[in-house]
Amino acid sequence: MNEKVTDTQGSAYGRAPQRPNKLLTEVGPGTPCGEMFRRYWHPIAASAELTSVRPMKLRILGEDLVLFRDGAGKPGLLYARCMHRGTSLYFGKIEKDGIRCCYHGWKYDTLGRCLEQPLEPHARTRENVRQPWYPVEERYGLVFAYMGPLNKKPLLPRYDVLDAIKPGEYYDTSFGSWGTTDDHSLPVVPYSWLNISDNFMDPLHVFVLHSTFSGAQFDAEMALIPRIEFIPDDRGIYHSSVRTMPDGRDFERLVQWMVPNVISVPPIRPLKESPSLSISWIVPVDDTHYYQVLVARWPSGERMYRARPNNNTRVAWGEMNDRERRDYPNDFEAQMGQGEISLHSEEHLVSSDRGMVMQRRMLNQAIKAVQEGGDPANVHFDADSATVKIGARNLYRTTEAVK
Repeated sequence: MNEKVTDTQGSAYGRAPQRPNKLLTEVGPGTPCGEMFRRYWHPIAASAELTSVRPMKLRILGEDLVLFRDGAGKPGLLYARCMHRGTSLYFGKIEKDGIRCCYHGWKYDTLGRCLEQPLEPHARTRENVRQPWYPVEERYGLVFAYMGPLNKKPLLPRYDVLDAIKPGEYYDTSFGSWGTTDDHSLPVVPYSWLNISDNFMDPLHVFVLHSTFSGAQFDAEMALIPRIEFIPDDRGIYHSSVRTMPDGRDFERLVQWMVPNVISVPPIRPLKESPSLSISWIVPVDDTHYYQVLVARWPSGERMYRARPNNNTRVAWGEMNDRERRDYPNDFEAQMGQGEISLHSEEHLVSSDRGMVMQRRMLNQAIKAVQEGGDPANVHFDADSATVKIGARNLYRTTEAVK
């Protein structure tokens, strides 16, 4: 006999359809968020991996592109489909002054100009053909692309922590995410960029996900509940997490997020006083995929932190089976569990989500600025303002307020 139901509130039956926040998750050409993203420079490859031997296939902001370095060493980023008959330039041959299509031999330089049409003796149409292209620049061991209107192209930013490279240091880079080790990385992560973007302004999840739920995935002191402060500025937001250490001193971690997708996080292992040595970008591939790029100033002969075995399973994330991931979930499991694109309309946000709410509000403001014909936050056209001072750090906090 069925038990009589007396609580009639909250049944799943008849729930209204839920939906994602399309304004912040759709990134293709012509979408509000996509047009906002196209007003910034984004890292697309490691310079050392871009050779004059073969082109690279890329998908960024919903567009399929081909990146190559010509025989003279100059990088170029072109629309993938040859403007003649549409085959992919990914199968093209790199020459001294450009890339030649494998199908009929049309050759393009790094700015998309058609240099040769070998099957057309008089090549009368050559000067009328332009393979769509995007500007690229190299810095910090990375290749960056700008995919927006050329009359709005800002300067490629400089970052003081990376410019301060010393003799004996080098730029170590990592592409992908949840790549806990070089051998166990995901070159592209299969969910929306917003899932992980939200995570960076959610410092309190460390106490549950990384400490009391999955065991101590970081140093033991990270399991302490911090006192949180969110500090906005004209580039984005800092979040300050202050923990009282066993010796009675207050230890502060200051993480910096900059509109729309740049993060600087100070070292977490070992947990000690230190400025940030790295910059990270969350780059949307399309609406349901992203990759993360990390570049750090690092001593020669050493490797940047990639991962260590999970404290409970004693294996790296890429070696964990499904049962282990369910028993000891990490950020990937929590964010993938939200779905390829989270259903934001069913969220019930509370006071601990205020940093994320501030972050989304700043993204909305950047989108609105572009829609109204202006410049979004954190794009700059003069060298002084395009030089970014990174304030992310670990330190023992004194009575002086955070600046």
